Amino acid sequence: MAIPIPSRQLFINGDWAEPLLKKRIPIINPTTEEIIGDIPAATAEDVDVAVQAARSALTRNKGKDWAFASGAVRAKYLRAIAAKDDVIGCFEYYADLAEGLDAKQKAPISLPMKTFKSYVIREPIGVVALIVPWNYPLLMATWKVAPALAAGCAAILKPSELASVTCLELGEVCREVDLPAGVLNILPGLGPEAGASLASHPHVDKISFTGSTVTAVKIMTAAAQRVKPVTLELGGKGPIVVFEDVDIDKAVEWTIFGCFYTNGQICSATSRLIVHESIAAEFLDRLVKWSENIKISDPLEEGCKLGPIVSSGQYEKVMNFISNAKGEGATILYGGNRPKHLKKGFFVEPTIITDVTTSMQIWREEVFGPVLCVKTFTTEEEAIELANDTHYGLGGAVVSKDRERCDRVSKLLQNGAVWVNCSQPCFCQAPFGGTKWSGFGRELGEWGLESYLSVKQVTEYVSDEQWGWYQPPKQ
Repeated sequence: MAIPIPSRQLFINGDWAEPLLKKRIPIINPTTEEIIGDIPAATAEDVDVAVQAARSALTRNKGKDWAFASGAVRAKYLRAIAAKDDVIGCFEYYADLAEGLDAKQKAPISLPMKTFKSYVIREPIGVVALIVPWNYPLLMATWKVAPALAAGCAAILKPSELASVTCLELGEVCREVDLPAGVLNILPGLGPEAGASLASHPHVDKISFTGSTVTAVKIMTAAAQRVKPVTLELGGKGPIVVFEDVDIDKAVEWTIFGCFYTNGQICSATSRLIVHESIAAEFLDRLVKWSENIKISDPLEEGCKLGPIVSSGQYEKVMNFISNAKGEGATILYGGNRPKHLKKGFFVEPTIITDVTTSMQIWREEVFGPVLCVKTFTTEEEAIELANDTHYGLGGAVVSKDRERCDRVSKLLQNGAVWVNCSQPCFCQAPFGGTKWSGFGRELGEWGLESYLSVKQVTEYVSDEQWGWYQPPKQ
């Protein structure tokens, strides 16, 4: 089935614009490995134009058109975007929070001295750079765009060069609803050109990045030169801890969903199965049977549950992880190859790897593909130690019928999100983010909005009396 690719340029200052250097990036269909179109490639010159448009949007009419408009005004635009967009829920949620900001402005602060009154103003941080990955391009963009606009910021969105089309369609939606010019600009392009220019730009006030830890270090380094804040949502190597009292088929389904959903291309994947030794044999047997039943096909086919890896480079990376695991002495219990019925495309079978040690690459590093590694445990303490044996700390899961045990383990897992008797549920009302190498700051919920706001205190001396600290001059 052919995929229609709309012809788009850069989205700057409320309309479509040709890249200044007219550079383009080919789009490759990962199912067929064919070039099916191209997208513009923004460079530093385009970044300058977009940043100027964003800054002008903040200062236009002394800020009354956007930055200092009421939250209700911004909510109107967010709801208009939601009415035309697939990620409707997130835009509507932040429209509600934008309206709620109006009531929080000038919130009084209780002070110990009656001669002073104080209140707080929440203001937009300014121009924000939003850099998103390829695995959930429009969803990740919305997680950043919706709260940034709700806060009154002007944004520059840089989607991944591997998945920019849906983000460019968001630009068309913004044009149709007459979002004020410059409030949202969209610049697809390569990281070393467009991404690096945004991170180091002197007139970008904040960076929100989702992607690899390696790239995050570069972004933090660039941001540090101008002491600008960053929010980082990075990689993961999440555990799913399965105790002996579970309903095995229910636990197996959540295990494969937590790792193989979206082809394993998810930073919060619970890709390390830690299962109690007393049920390990039966659990793995059922895990293989469930995996054998997964339909692997073109994602546009009905019933597809596992599609291709995003690119040839990522495909080779995943296959190298599997090969290295074998070379280090692990056992490929299931999968590990290209599906026999698919001769083209970047497809990898769902893969289950056992006989893993904690020093192996497959245990320590993020694969970003449908690859699950397995270890067993005897005691709860051992399970927690294994779960936390990672540099990462994004998502983790615990599966047990014992509620008190689930509560204990949830508190001890070193993750920004813990799922109990499930894996990967995500709601825009709840905070999302990581610890350790998985980053810092939170997206979604009220926390996502706060990350785009600057808090200002205003304190007034209200007494009719002289302050009296210094002696008055003689008359």
